[in-house]
Amino acid sequence: MIKTSLALIGLTAFVFASPALAVDVKKSVDVSAAPDAAWKAIGDFCGIGKWHPAVAKCEISNKGGAPLRTLTLKGGGEIMEKQTARDEKGRSYSYAIEKSPLPVANYGATLSVAPNGAGSTIVWAAHFDAKGETDAKAGEIIGGIFDAGLGALKASLK
Repeated sequence: MIKTSLALIGLTAFVFASPALAVDVKKSVDVSAAPDAAWKAIGDFCGIGKWHPAVAKCEISNKGGAPLRTLTLKGGGEIMEKQTARDEKGRSYSYAIEKSPLPVANYGATLSVAPNGAGSTIVWAAHFDAKGETDAKAGEIIGGIFDAGLGALKASLK
């Protein structure tokens, strides 16, 4: 009986001490534009202001030698993101959210372009912790943001 109680106490302590699982969201879209043309559309770190329907304005600045973009959203609110990696040859860049009204923490994402036949595949992937929402709800919100942006890219990259 004592061994069973100690085992249950140990298991309970392990469960409550374990960190929450991170959320992964990955979306992609195939476009008819060649990879270089697709990269030209998304490769400018502040270019998201031209193609994402939720972004009213993008302003670029610098933080610690890295590009920082401030996105003003059409519905109100502001998101600050820092570029953390860039690969021109591989047609990708990664960024982290510095400040945001979104229900996420420890957010890192990568936007990339890969050849796909005569066209391209644009991939947007993120890894984060939910903050103030369930993992499922936070994933749904980020997935919706990705879908809106990728849908606009597909419509413009014919």
